Amino acid sequence: MPPAPLWSLAVYGLLVILLVTGIIGLSALLGERHRERATGEPYESGIVSTGSARVRLSVTFYLVAMCFVIFDLEAVYLFAWAVAARELGWAGYAEVLVFVGVLLAALIYLWRRGALDWGPGAGRPIPPKA
Repeated sequence: MPPAPLWSLAVYGLLVILLVTGIIGLSALLGERHRERATGEPYESGIVSTGSARVRLSVTFYLVAMCFVIFDLEAVYLFAWAVAARELGWAGYAEVLVFVGVLLAALIYLWRRGALDWGPGAGRPIPPKA
């Protein structure tokens, strides 16, 4: 790599650091400073908040979120395959069948382990075998 692009990158980085430092410094010098009682209180859309903002969520909430991300990403890959299905031919069809098969096996596994039972009457998931 020639040295010219490295110098321009160093100058650009220095200018960015100077600009950020200048903006933060001006904000500290020119910004308002007031200490009313209501300044530190949380305010949400005109509704006075009650209780703690730290809500403890169940692990099943995060488990469902992860399952959603995994199976939603599947839809993206299947859409990309569907767009290029004619160019991929039978080999692409076989590959997508394997892909869907693996995802179906994962869904069955999650279902049997109780990961999808997160309603009010749901029991605990089956503990892993040693």
